[in-house]
Amino acid sequence: MSYGRLDKLLHARNSWPKWLNSAIDSVADNPTGFFGRLSALRYRPRGPLPEVSKSDKNVFTVAIGPVNYSNQGTLWAKSLSTFYPDVSTSTFAVEVPGGFNFPSDVIIPMDFYQRSSRWQKAQIEALSQFSHVLVEAEEPLVGRLFQRSVEKESVFLNNRGVSVAYIAHGTDVRIPDKHAKRTKWSPYLDPTIYVNRLNTIAKKNVDFLNSTDNPVFVSTPDLLLDLPKALWCPVVVEIEKWSIFKDTSRRPGPIRVVHAPSVQTIKGTHLIEPTLSKLHQQGIIEYRELRGIPSRKMPEAISWADVVLDQFRLGSYGVAAVEAMAAHKVVIGHIIPEVRELIKGHTGLELPIIEATPDNLESVLIKLVANPLKMDELKSAGGKYVSRLHDGGLSAEILMNNWIRSAQKESIVGGNSQ
Repeated sequence: MSYGRLDKLLHARNSWPKWLNSAIDSVADNPTGFFGRLSALRYRPRGPLPEVSKSDKNVFTVAIGPVNYSNQGTLWAKSLSTFYPDVSTSTFAVEVPGGFNFPSDVIIPMDFYQRSSRWQKAQIEALSQFSHVLVEAEEPLVGRLFQRSVEKESVFLNNRGVSVAYIAHGTDVRIPDKHAKRTKWSPYLDPTIYVNRLNTIAKKNVDFLNSTDNPVFVSTPDLLLDLPKALWCPVVVEIEKWSIFKDTSRRPGPIRVVHAPSVQTIKGTHLIEPTLSKLHQQGIIEYRELRGIPSRKMPEAISWADVVLDQFRLGSYGVAAVEAMAAHKVVIGHIIPEVRELIKGHTGLELPIIEATPDNLESVLIKLVANPLKMDELKSAGGKYVSRLHDGGLSAEILMNNWIRSAQKESIVGGNSQ
């Protein structure tokens, strides 16, 4: 699903009748029931049978899927095989019609993923040939074959000698009820957002991950607040891709500020736009909103800026902020104290993202304009931070030492080694 369609859906369901929301939720909760079977009819497979994952011969073989959000599955796999030659990897992801699809070793059309028992059985047999399987976002690996139960899939693979681990991405385990108590800017306090389904999914996933003996990882540090037993496996960016346009020279005139509103409601775009428009009109900043830009062109688009505004509602940071720091840009966003403390405690590093909320963004930007030396320091600190935590080396180490190799080693991001 595209970010724009997700944004509309988050708002729309609150205006729908209660009976309709209940019916939709019942379909998702019971895919083997009448409504679930009826809904699944739309996914009748068409065309040739898609490929299945292929395992190379190596000491360790790791499959990662089935979502590849923000290209993270692919980048974690690349990091593992780059830093550890005894690891071979393969990624797979379900195709998202009209959405943001990233390259993967295997792309599965939605109709085959949901309804083709031939493909599902072939894929689960193929995954049985790997030594390890990393399940992203608690999504089923093979659609409805095991009634969409990741637990049943895990049992099947475990019985075949495959080690299964889970990695949470965000909404899948971020419980809205709890998040709403952490920051007054939480998007889940927005009365236009339908949170019932999000609460149900997140609580179900958290309960499952807390009950499993399999290794559990999270991609962003804030998710440790919902899953304290997990280990942080940082998101990865291709630093060279983002730093190729690096320009740290100071330019005359107002500082250049950009914001890329992927999911506007979640990022808080509507909350900061009045401030940005005002400062732009006053000539204090030169502001650009980055919309509809293909991912391959984003590094060049970001290169124009001095400052990148991330998000102002979730209280953490993700791939977009890391990409901006890799491009040596000053990053501003809302980070709750608990997240900064987690990062400092687990890594010994200060997060070089300037704290701001919709209430004080104007004063933060004005102070930044008056302190160009501070901007230079933040650009340098952001680049060093990303090189230390987000180049893929640390993420590969976390997965190796706490799952794949099962070594009894202390991790830089804390937690209990397996």
